[in-house]
Amino acid sequence: MNPPVRVLYLAGSGRSGSTLVTTVLGQYPGVFAAGELRYLWQRGEVENRPCGCGRPLRDCPLWRAVRRELPVERAATIAAGLRGRLRLRGLPALLRRHRRGDRPVPAHPDDAALAGLYAAVARHTGARVVVDSSKLPPYGALVAALPGIDLRVLHLVRDPRATAFSWRRRRGLDGDTDPELMSRPPVWKAALLWLVWNTVTVRLWGDRAPGGYLRVRYEDLTADPEPTLRRIAAFAGADPDGGPFTGPATVRLTPTHSVAGNPSRHRTGPVPITADVQWRRDLSRGSYALVTALTAAGLRRFGYPWRRGRPDPAGDGRPAGDGRSAQDGPAAAGGRPVGVGRSGPARHEEG
Repeated sequence: MNPPVRVLYLAGSGRSGSTLVTTVLGQYPGVFAAGELRYLWQRGEVENRPCGCGRPLRDCPLWRAVRRELPVERAATIAAGLRGRLRLRGLPALLRRHRRGDRPVPAHPDDAALAGLYAAVARHTGARVVVDSSKLPPYGALVAALPGIDLRVLHLVRDPRATAFSWRRRRGLDGDTDPELMSRPPVWKAALLWLVWNTVTVRLWGDRAPGGYLRVRYEDLTADPEPTLRRIAAFAGADPDGGPFTGPATVRLTPTHSVAGNPSRHRTGPVPITADVQWRRDLSRGSYALVTALTAAGLRRFGYPWRRGRPDPAGDGRPAGDGRSAQDGPAAAGGRPVGVGRSGPARHEEG
């Protein structure tokens, strides 16, 4: 019997640093940066969009090998089925099932293909850890219930004012020259989705998954990159000493084979890790006030101020040293107070 596939699932809201974390983790020995695997069937198979290596996905040698084990002729049907099963309006029922101890996302005939995807990826890459940056909490709950999966959840959080600002930027799905743009939700919608997805992530895993849940704030990550990535790697089950750091805040990246994600997944070579703080200057007062009002409950939970300023070092709205679990707050940040990251030439506001 094959051992279960260890999946590090990056959960939360978009534009919170998931592409950065995925790409850097993919440089560690035994870790495969898969990207947003929930999009494999549509963007990868149906649309044949670029792999992280730059080739169209169906032309990538690695994905060709994986695809031979999958029902790719049903890709469009599987993609449509996933969209139907993961709709926002299904969240109340999902949380009710979770509270009862039932499977949050009901079983479906397509689950065999999904489980086969993760098994094939692990087999053809030889990875001990597969990093899936799909973020959507319902999809993470679906993956956790698949046979042969050992799921660990990395919950990435970023100031909602920053994420709302980032979503308004124009960018192509696979770079500035791509005529197909990434979605640009209005500020109010970005704020509400931030609150919903981060709250659901905590409900699903933050209270019930000791040892299997880790929370990291973007601000802590970009302020102290190397120690934070080491802790994430150790949590995932990788060698924390095997990272690509050439300095405390600089990594050397080689191509990955990630599926979907922010266009920055294609960056290679020396890359400094710095915080993108343009929103502090350019987000209008009206938008700032609107996002703050809509996300007030989440601001306190995750340690963000109402007014423009530094995040609470505790990361959960409570004073540091209050006896919280090691999996609370910037569990990821190792319990060490870390402020907002430095600005610099290479900003990271990945989704």
